[in-house]
Amino acid sequence: MAPPAIQQALDAPYSLADEEISRFRRDGFVKLKHVLPASVLNYYGPTITSEVYRLNTMHLPIEQRDTYNKAFLQVGNIWTKNETVKEFCWGQRLARMAAQLLGVGGVRMYHDQALYKEPGGGVTPWHADQYYWPLSNPNTVTAWIPLQAVPMEMGPLAFAKGSHKFEAGRELGISDESEERIGRSMKEQNYPLEDSPFDFGDVSFHYGWTFHRAGRNVSQAPRAVMTIIYMDENMRLIEPNTVARRNDRASYMADVEIGAVTDGKLTPLIFREP
Repeated sequence: MAPPAIQQALDAPYSLADEEISRFRRDGFVKLKHVLPASVLNYYGPTITSEVYRLNTMHLPIEQRDTYNKAFLQVGNIWTKNETVKEFCWGQRLARMAAQLLGVGGVRMYHDQALYKEPGGGVTPWHADQYYWPLSNPNTVTAWIPLQAVPMEMGPLAFAKGSHKFEAGRELGISDESEERIGRSMKEQNYPLEDSPFDFGDVSFHYGWTFHRAGRNVSQAPRAVMTIIYMDENMRLIEPNTVARRNDRASYMADVEIGAVTDGKLTPLIFREP
């Protein structure tokens, strides 16, 4: 268990301004400064990193991988395998912010996911996360939490402002095709691109339907990022209509009935307003 000062910082409320909440809902994302102090990231980051490398199953050289697997090492549900990571993922500060941004009374964790872009790692193609999720409504948000500063050469997350309201391209998973087709649509629809670096302690939040991408990591260090995906506590499971969604249901909601609230063993309630 973390020292009391670390736990307090992980759980303490963050003062979200009304303008920041409005910007999130208008643009489909918001990047916020000084969300997590260095003490928190320095305490939990090494454990998250060690678990990523312990649990990673991708061992092909980058040049032998497809576009999806060149983008990052991807490890999910780490909270179920390590108590320190669980403590981080159940932190109240981020969960409270997710509920406030979505405008809901409480949030469940859909799952955690580490995204480590190795040195030489390729682009993360344009996509919307909710393509993969068999969920009944758009009240989902991903907290993107860098475990170090992310300068341009590391491939910071980039968003198309307002694209969460654009439906064309939602049928595309992460691929060369999504990079080409969605990228072209974003330009044709004149959605501004936000691709600025992240300072240490910055966290972004984006809707599940917000289109986003990331550039290559041309630095000599891995881009270490942890994500936590939150959803409305009243979210329901819909019939998975794609292979990707069937896989997600099997991974995270195998114990939830179609049409039921996603109150499963792996989708716990993390925060509820008193």
